Amino acid sequence: MGNCSGQPSSSSHPDPPPVSGLTVKPASSAVAVKPAASSMPQPPPPEKVAGVIGRVLGRPMDDVRHTYSFGRVLGRGQFGVTYLVTHRKTGEILACKSIATRKLASRDDIEDVRREVQIMHHLTGHRNIVELRGAYEDRHSVNLVMELCEGGELFDRIIAKGHYSERAAAALCREIVTVVHNCHSMGVMHRDLKPENFLFLNTEENSPLKATDFGLSVFFKPGEKFKDLVGSAYYVAPEVLQRNYGPEADIFSAGVMLYILLSGVPPFWAENEQAIFDEILRGHIDFSSDPWPSISNSAKELVKKMLRQDPKERLTAIEVLNHPWIRVDGEASDKPIDITVLSRMKQFRAMNKLKKVALKVIAENLSEEEIRGLREMFKSMDTDNSGTITFEELKAGLPKLGSKLSESEVKQLMEAADVDGNGTIDYIEFITATMHMNRMDKEDHLYKAFEYFDEDRSGYITMEELEQALTKYNMGDARTIKEIIAEVDTDHDGRINYDEFVAMMRKGNPDMGTPRRRK
Repeated sequence: MGNCSGQPSSSSHPDPPPVSGLTVKPASSAVAVKPAASSMPQPPPPEKVAGVIGRVLGRPMDDVRHTYSFGRVLGRGQFGVTYLVTHRKTGEILACKSIATRKLASRDDIEDVRREVQIMHHLTGHRNIVELRGAYEDRHSVNLVMELCEGGELFDRIIAKGHYSERAAAALCREIVTVVHNCHSMGVMHRDLKPENFLFLNTEENSPLKATDFGLSVFFKPGEKFKDLVGSAYYVAPEVLQRNYGPEADIFSAGVMLYILLSGVPPFWAENEQAIFDEILRGHIDFSSDPWPSISNSAKELVKKMLRQDPKERLTAIEVLNHPWIRVDGEASDKPIDITVLSRMKQFRAMNKLKKVALKVIAENLSEEEIRGLREMFKSMDTDNSGTITFEELKAGLPKLGSKLSESEVKQLMEAADVDGNGTIDYIEFITATMHMNRMDKEDHLYKAFEYFDEDRSGYITMEELEQALTKYNMGDARTIKEIIAEVDTDHDGRINYDEFVAMMRKGNPDMGTPRRRK
């Protein structure tokens, strides 16, 4: 890994990019309620499956639709679709993540889902962990029914309030680290702790914060070390990058979250994933830029101890919970934190959503001339003509590529495209990820993306146009649209012009996916 500078001061650099878009599995284990998307396909009707043993869960099939009626789509990703469901007898409203069994192509894929179900059953009952109500398998899918988290994501709650203090940050960190402690004491390592995986159960002020998405979690024994590279770029511990880690890596991820709660930006950031990893391995943490001079020494001390490079020197979960700053009625001040922290958090939530849609538009609008080489490259590696490329096919296909892609770029490509972690990438994923590396900021592509939003060709993206475009991707809630306009609209005229759009797209924002590798 190369050398990188530490986080620059805010006076000489723009704010770091939004980071919340980096996800391993697009459909989380529990979701906040989002607007209805009537165009989304509904699950097939109930069917008789009695007596047939499911190949994933290894027990008799049981059609979830006999017990629950399905409502609208709450979230959608390559790995699965999450629906609003209602218990037919009790009327209780829950969430159901449906994982298509046809996407579980390998034994590892099946083991991953089995382990997720086992871990969620194992952890259910803790206040800060989403409760799994049942797992069902039919001929089409594995369905995980769990409590519905209606209170929204962690950062959304903070931003909506408009102000908060070190004491509020300490309370949130306490709930996050309580999850880590509960997991570790039960022999489970989460491995993908990040703000998006923490949702509030309801909209009440005292709502519990719930950890979700245990799709990357594993059981561990004391002293056991893991080698597979998993997680999300900004939050991954240095020893994970070095492929020799244990549960201490979760503490590092929680420390990154605490740093963001206090400053609004991640401690390690750069223009692309590799550079972020270099920063993490270098380990320099900025405590001199705003707002750190006004943050208490006790808070800074805790952050430093959670982000120690050497996992042996890092605090354990129980040591964090016993730290004077984080304890109930501890040293954390009730004085409001600088408002710029909230502004930066808004970037996490807003800009990234617009950018994600824009990048997809660019990928879909690459010319035939540009795409032909990529298509041939894909076909040459898809040796079994399955329409997907396995990691093995990718490695075997390297010699055929000549100088088109270096090995490190192919690794980036796999990390970018394999967002559902199933070990394969399809044609569209391949094109999108390859475009991501070298075509995103060409002028004509940016203009095509801008035109996609600017339907009336007025030269501006209006709030109505933004709402219409984002609704197609289940992102069209009013708050998101207002936040995007507020962050991107630098001349404050209530709309986004082309220059503002280009500035947003070219601002460093690693959104290439996340590493997920098996041993």
